[in-house]
Amino acid sequence: MIKVKDGQLADLAVLFDRYNVKLYHFFLKLTLDKAISEDLTQNVFCRIIKYRHTYNISDGTFKSWVYRMARNLHFDHCKQQKKIEDQFKKLENYHDNIPNMDQPRAEGEFKKLDWALLQLQPDQRELIMLSRFSGLRYEEISRIHGKSVLAIRVQVHRAINHLRKIYFKQQEERL
Repeated sequence: MIKVKDGQLADLAVLFDRYNVKLYHFFLKLTLDKAISEDLTQNVFCRIIKYRHTYNISDGTFKSWVYRMARNLHFDHCKQQKKIEDQFKKLENYHDNIPNMDQPRAEGEFKKLDWALLQLQPDQRELIMLSRFSGLRYEEISRIHGKSVLAIRVQVHRAINHLRKIYFKQQEERL
């Protein structure tokens, strides 16, 4: 990123190869829309070029910087769509995300997990996505959210406990 910041934009290809799929999946879990996720992922890299001068290695890792940018871009997208209160689409509109119990166990487990994730509050889902699926450390997430590391740990812990309750309650209801 230092080279990109200095104007060597061809070196952005390395960062693109490393982060485009991760960012796409991050957006996909938040929006549940492939086309929007593709657009948002592309826009992150446009913003990297536009705001490359703001990158400062002393402020944290590139990973935390780019995910903060992605989070802000998602927020901007929701704001433009007048969906601040309802950032995430209703589950009823996405029946494809409801697990089919006739599917093979591994695939069915992932669908049940996705369904349980959809039941969480948007902020809890985002924390789980950042910490567990995107692999960011608590320190990086604290920079993104502007909160202390301890506060992030507590919030992630609560979100995981809530996810666990939803997931296992779902299994009990199926039995």
